[in-house]
Amino acid sequence: MSQHNATVIGVVVPMFNAERTILPTLTSICQQSHQALDIVVVDDGSTDRSASIVAAYAEQDRRIRLFRQPNAGVAHARNSGAAATDAEFLAFVDADDLWAPSKIALQLRVLQEGGSSAGLAYCWFAEIDEDDRIFSFKQPDAEGRVLQRMCRNNFVGNGSSMLVRRSAFERAGQFDPSLRARNAQGCEDFLMCLKIAENYEFRVVPQHLVGYRRTIGNMSSDVMQMFRSYEIVLAEFREKYPQFGSDLNAHLLDTVNALAVRALIQGRPSAAWYLSKKLFVLEPRTAISRLPHTVDVYCRGLVPRWIKVRVNRMRNAESRPLYEEIYLER
Repeated sequence: MSQHNATVIGVVVPMFNAERTILPTLTSICQQSHQALDIVVVDDGSTDRSASIVAAYAEQDRRIRLFRQPNAGVAHARNSGAAATDAEFLAFVDADDLWAPSKIALQLRVLQEGGSSAGLAYCWFAEIDEDDRIFSFKQPDAEGRVLQRMCRNNFVGNGSSMLVRRSAFERAGQFDPSLRARNAQGCEDFLMCLKIAENYEFRVVPQHLVGYRRTIGNMSSDVMQMFRSYEIVLAEFREKYPQFGSDLNAHLLDTVNALAVRALIQGRPSAAWYLSKKLFVLEPRTAISRLPHTVDVYCRGLVPRWIKVRVNRMRNAESRPLYEEIYLER
């Protein structure tokens, strides 16, 4: 065991109807090389077998504790989990994501080396599909005082990447449950990063230590909800930091365009049309310049789903590695 293993890390897992993925997620947590973990799973009103799966796993690993609550949203679930542990450092992982075994140990090291001014450590991540196969790698590199960079681009990318000091988490006001109340869930992680960046430095571990799952059914796939969430958060920081207005405006343009393309890929033309019109109103030249790519995505979207599924399976089998294969090679 390393010298860092005396430091207990609070690991918070918000969970809602995750019976298909929660077992591999828990396994990746429990296999961390840093073994001093207080693992809090918050069942946010699941109606499937998720809670029973966690309870059975907890019988094998006593570091796991299961809490159940009526459905209140991901922010409330994370805050409840954080309140249930007194750990000095907090890590959050969604119930469908995966961690490499060295994730916590490496992040803890860079946070401790950074001293009290370092409030958050994140890492590179791989985007994975429903079969754990990688379809892209993300390698952000921002460190230090990153508020302006965060205003321009959500480079941290997902909540499962973060390890934060509790003091930074509390000073940021915890996760904001009001986004759900405004039908705008999705940017709770991004907002937390922005608020921590106001007062603390960031550190990055340049390894793909998170397998971040993107599927049609998860929260980030709801393009209209994500749009509302980004619009609210970016507007809040535009008011607080007018000097970063151009960065925040560019961030919104990129987000609207990306969500419009995602809507087309998902076969949601009405959402894509709404977002494309929004992009045109915000910045006509940008909308026109990106139109050929949008049309190309739309045309590819006309291919029958059964054909795309078959082709994707063939590609997966031939060329896309499993996330597990990547981190087991290290």
